[in-house]
Amino acid sequence: MTMDELKRKAAACALEHVRDGMKLGLGTGSTAKHFVELLGERVRGGLTVVGVPTSEVTRADAQRCGIPLTTLDEIDRLDLTVDGADEIDPALNLIKGGGGALLREKIVAAASDRMIVIADESKWVDTLGRFPLPIEVIPFGLSATRRALEHAFAEVGASGPIKLRNGKDGHAFVTDGGHWIVDADLGRIPDAPRLAGLLSVIPGVVDHGLFIGMASLAMLAGPNGIRTVERP
Repeated sequence: MTMDELKRKAAACALEHVRDGMKLGLGTGSTAKHFVELLGERVRGGLTVVGVPTSEVTRADAQRCGIPLTTLDEIDRLDLTVDGADEIDPALNLIKGGGGALLREKIVAAASDRMIVIADESKWVDTLGRFPLPIEVIPFGLSATRRALEHAFAEVGASGPIKLRNGKDGHAFVTDGGHWIVDADLGRIPDAPRLAGLLSVIPGVVDHGLFIGMASLAMLAGPNGIRTVERP
């Protein structure tokens, strides 16, 4: 099977957890897009759900697929969020944000009773950090923020280059919230939960791509089928 077929297979398995009447968080990225498309097929077949998209791209996909949408201003809790991940460790801690939607993804996941992560098995790692860690930042004072980031990395025994993410136009990538993203190529993060706490208190950091203790279930698609992993 191709990588895309594996992603769709994981999305199809996650869809089995959706029940009529659910309020759903709709993730962002290539794997989550498969879930949105498959969910749209079920909606057109009579399933009644409402979704909260985690990005403007997902909003457009969901509208195209005929999925009714709402916002977290209109409802206070979601039954389930289904989203992808850039990395998943055995504790189901994640790195997310490769697509630039990490802030909205985290807000939606935090408002959900459960979060299912769908991915191909290449995203499974023993220790987070191989995928560069996205950090959403305020443009003002970026050099000061970089220095604070380097200090936080050193506190957990990690280090690596920090690069400002550029968009397709060659200028700084701008998130849906109007911020910038820097990617920290750390290679290995010895203590991801501690680093998450350190990053969260840095002035200039809006949020980061470490999702700690948020995912309850991961569905990993590989050549031998779907491997399901629950959070310990």
